[in-house]
Amino acid sequence: MTKAFPNIAEGLKSAGIKLLNMGTFLITRFIASWKRYFLGDTVDVHPSPSFDVRPSLAGPVLSLGGGGPDVDDAIQWLINQVRGGIDSATKVNVVVIRTNGNHDYNRLIYAMKGVNSVETLIISNKQDANKSEIVEKVKNADVIFFAGGDQCQYIRNWKNTKLETAVKSVYLKGGGIGGTSAGAMIQSDYVYDACASSEKGIETRDALEDPYRDITFTYNFFNWSHLKGTIVDTHFDRRERMGRIMTFIARQIKDGVSNCVLGIAISESTSVLVDKNGLVKVIGRGAAYFVLGNHLPEVCEPRSPLTFSNYKIWKVRSGDTFNLKNRPTSGYYLRSVKRGRIDSNPY
Repeated sequence: MTKAFPNIAEGLKSAGIKLLNMGTFLITRFIASWKRYFLGDTVDVHPSPSFDVRPSLAGPVLSLGGGGPDVDDAIQWLINQVRGGIDSATKVNVVVIRTNGNHDYNRLIYAMKGVNSVETLIISNKQDANKSEIVEKVKNADVIFFAGGDQCQYIRNWKNTKLETAVKSVYLKGGGIGGTSAGAMIQSDYVYDACASSEKGIETRDALEDPYRDITFTYNFFNWSHLKGTIVDTHFDRRERMGRIMTFIARQIKDGVSNCVLGIAISESTSVLVDKNGLVKVIGRGAAYFVLGNHLPEVCEPRSPLTFSNYKIWKVRSGDTFNLKNRPTSGYYLRSVKRGRIDSNPY
């Protein structure tokens, strides 16, 4: 029987040459407790500023996904916006961040137009979130994408770390920040953190019956300019979460956080795209809802059903737009909550 290779060394050498000829590399490295998965044209993202002068980025822009199947076009939009357009010769480096999971985004994103490299970092504790190697990789990225997961874990492990600062630096230099499900929720000004409730978090019925039971918020995480005064919710219409976001809004006003709060509620398989001027476009299979509370709730107390009149709701279907910077003064409908019940179909 003839062997394919005379010895193991020759076989490994041949296999290595084939990988080099393909022009791409897939590297999995385990450093302490964090994992790194890389796919791209170079092993290091912008390894040396003195030798790699990067073009200016055209953002900052945001992509907020509602969970469920990803909207691939939303990620491509994020990349194109940062590059400066679909015909730009610029290629960007993308970093995916999560607390657990795998590298399933790498091949999807690497196949998109204008991508030089994509790297997934699994960062599950504050110690790793402060490591210089991780921080440098994030700072040198052009696009950051937060996978879905558990927003409580994201906040507990990443808030007040050097990783948080590095992500902010990408936004400030004109990069793109995206995320889906929990990865979208952590980007709003006020974050429902789900740290006091079950894995799936509080749902509408319980939230409306008691606006304070097992409902906690995190503040001053990511402060994106066009998301000031907002709270994001996802998996929206499928899980019937309108009453839940109404409760979140009422809490911010009652607790003195703000006197006017805009909820951004995103359906599954749907994304809200925010350009550098604050103009939103909704894409995907469903709709997004922009829910405004702008006065004190009539009743928002522990162990008491919520009463809050006249929320303004804009339903923005796929393909339509909404201006966060210059909020529309028409096109909305009104819904009220009375003793824990919404007065009519809010969708």
